Amino acid sequence: MSIIQTIFTSLFPGHSVKTAPMPDFNLERYLGDWHEIARLENWFERGLRKVTARYDHGENGTVSVTNSGYDVRTGERKEAHARAVVADAPNHLKVYFVPLVYGRYEVAFLDEEYSRAVVSGGSLNYLWLLARTPQLNDGELQPMLHCAEQLGYDTSQLIYSNSLSTPDHVVGRDL
Repeated sequence: MSIIQTIFTSLFPGHSVKTAPMPDFNLERYLGDWHEIARLENWFERGLRKVTARYDHGENGTVSVTNSGYDVRTGERKEAHARAVVADAPNHLKVYFVPLVYGRYEVAFLDEEYSRAVVSGGSLNYLWLLARTPQLNDGELQPMLHCAEQLGYDTSQLIYSNSLSTPDHVVGRDL
């Protein structure tokens, strides 16, 4: 994807979604490894499955971001690196994959154990359901889906990252 397309996507993201600030959000607890359970399809993850994200301490108070996933066409692992900074609330980040152009990353749902999260990209085009494990049961998934629906997302359009297709709430099926 070209820089111009990245800028265009950032400037015209679709219907805006704003998540509530979480004053008690603890970034330190959020750092570490996350598995993508489901997402809305987007151009930069198209064709990727078994997607993971790792968040670490970066330079000068930033967060180092490493996203990776398997390309279902080639079987190769793809990786992207970024840096993030806290935005207007502790659970709102600006993620920079290219200099000067950021994507919104807003944690909209987080369980008490910091083991499941719903992340909005700031528009109805970008949504991720994340967990510390690659699989969730239906009872763990339902509150996340409810949160996404409350924000206005069409959860019937979710792609489940650990499967080749989008099964009815079968999460974590191997490739």
